[in-house]
Amino acid sequence: MPGFRNLSISERRKIVVETAGIDVAELAAFDADGFDAEAASHLSENVLGTFALPIGVATNFTVNGEDVLVPMVTEEASVIAAASNGARLARALGGFHTSSTSSIMQAQIQLVDLVDPHAARLRLLEARTELMKLAAAQDPKLAEVGGGVRDLVVRTVNFEDETYVVAHLVVDVRDAMGANAVNTMAEAVADRVAEVAGGRVVLRILTNKADMRLARARAVLDAEALGGPLVVDDMVHAYKLAAGDPYRAATHNKGIMNGISAVVLATGNDTRAVEAGAHSHAVGAENHYTSLSTFEKDADGNLAATLELPMPVGLVGGATKTHPGARAAVALTGVSSAAELAELITAVGLAQNIAALRVLASEGVQRGHMSLHAKNIAIAAGAGPDEIAPVAAQLIAKKSFGHDHAEVVLSELRSGR
Repeated sequence: MPGFRNLSISERRKIVVETAGIDVAELAAFDADGFDAEAASHLSENVLGTFALPIGVATNFTVNGEDVLVPMVTEEASVIAAASNGARLARALGGFHTSSTSSIMQAQIQLVDLVDPHAARLRLLEARTELMKLAAAQDPKLAEVGGGVRDLVVRTVNFEDETYVVAHLVVDVRDAMGANAVNTMAEAVADRVAEVAGGRVVLRILTNKADMRLARARAVLDAEALGGPLVVDDMVHAYKLAAGDPYRAATHNKGIMNGISAVVLATGNDTRAVEAGAHSHAVGAENHYTSLSTFEKDADGNLAATLELPMPVGLVGGATKTHPGARAAVALTGVSSAAELAELITAVGLAQNIAALRVLASEGVQRGHMSLHAKNIAIAAGAGPDEIAPVAAQLIAKKSFGHDHAEVVLSELRSGR
């Protein structure tokens, strides 16, 4: 969509409606009155009103051979532009290819005061079928749509002088995020679990380490489009530092989450759950915080990028169904299952990462970021609607983005100098 960012909001909406094949009325949910205080009071507590953030669309995405628009809610300048740029770079050699596991979530039931924890673990495994049936009875409709309880796993966890037994209910939650479903099951079986094990239950709640609910994305990036072999090599170097150094990994992964969290929020899903799962996944088998993504040079000298992480998002229940803006955002993507949404979100995270590493390995991050941030600086300096663009243009031209300089530029504009 060349020139899309230079269009007016109404012109952008027209193109989005035509491209996504949705009714223009659906985008009214993005207007200021699309979600009022009365509606908000049903989602949260002690509500005073609503708090608006920009929603935009990332362009250039090809995922599994299909072009798709991506709704993103973010206050940070350059996030949507970077995702679109990363997608453009991937598009040349086929875009993003994605896959995912089943929508498996787990609930934990913690047992304490056990005389024989290792024997208690085996007693619970002997009662596996009974406990799974008891859990499944709490949500028969889940089985009707192909989901349901898949397993009971029992672990021992040692800490200090305690040995805990922890039972995991493993549940396919289909198109739900699944927290309510697995929590209900855990609470329902807790008494029987305690009875069989001969202990006392303390916790019975889901784990956000959703390592059985993974989404994956990969792309191949043309070396010349990136800037040549040296840029490819330096992007690999940047990745390797993140893989080996937790200080760099934290920022590297934050960049991935810039894109992921923006789509998760736009679609009414739980950003905290996704972020917790992602960062816990970044601590690998070696107990070392590392990069979520990988970058490597392929046999043709191009750059192969991959990303795999937990993605517990849903299309049923919660704000995804009750928030009109979230419903409109989901409609805009065209996805029809939680798995499709998870894969799309993962592709956005990888696009974000690609764009960030390319900039870091070449010109540095500040030039592009501050150019996009210039409008925010102009607004903070007091520029009115007709003054924002000329003040921002002066800041960019002089490559000086300080607040004091913005005030000077604004003053000069107003005095006609």
